[in-house]
Amino acid sequence: MTTDFGLSDAYVGVMKGVILRIAPQATIVDICHDIAAQDVLAAGFLLAGAYSYFTEGTIHVAVVDPGVGTSRRAIAIKDGGYIFVGPDNGIFSFILCAPASAALQAVHLTNRDYWLAAPSATFHGRDIFAPVAAHLAAGVPLAALGTEVAVDDLVRLPLPRSERRGDVIYGEVVHVDHFGNLVSNITATSLHDPHALLVEIAGVRISGLSPSYAAGEAGQPMALIGSTGYLEIAVPGGSAARVLMAGKGTPVAVIDRISAP
Repeated sequence: MTTDFGLSDAYVGVMKGVILRIAPQATIVDICHDIAAQDVLAAGFLLAGAYSYFTEGTIHVAVVDPGVGTSRRAIAIKDGGYIFVGPDNGIFSFILCAPASAALQAVHLTNRDYWLAAPSATFHGRDIFAPVAAHLAAGVPLAALGTEVAVDDLVRLPLPRSERRGDVIYGEVVHVDHFGNLVSNITATSLHDPHALLVEIAGVRISGLSPSYAAGEAGQPMALIGSTGYLEIAVPGGSAARVLMAGKGTPVAVIDRISAP
């Protein structure tokens, strides 16, 4: 489960209750419930970096849904061995923009037999997405849940992309984690020699990449490749977000010195 519901209300617990009532054998795992309210793209980014670490056959319920109760579709997508259930509002953009399996399928969840009765206009997580996921876990086939949707017809949000111009790669911060680490959209594979580059962010230049968080100097910004394969800026013993007064959208540039004249 991935939501922006937080844990100070009963929303997450109620969704789990619905799932377990229908599929008591299910194992429920929380990926994150502290996504900033209505931040659809953030949810998609975190989900894309997490889902493949689960066993094939896992059903991912993702609910960040500012359009709940409107005409936006409720959908389920099967991509290889994984199924994703949630609103068709771009939350699955990162997954849909990745190389898809030939068997990718999408369904508009129109079959009310697999919803709760009299669904609320404000809590589709409880009344549509949780029961649908539970029925899937109990063995209901995807095709039974509604009408097929062309994959190309699903909503995709514009994704923040990095861009190389000559010897410089331009990107931006796309996520700030719990520790204040600034995760960029610049991938490790886009860099040449990690020791022969400069990272620029918020008026600060960082030379080379460190092998770990502990390898940097306490209180000083450092750069490294994080666990999801993206360039991060961190401050050992502190928060890079606070030290650099940076956040989502802050520009990041990498000067690839090995290829410079």
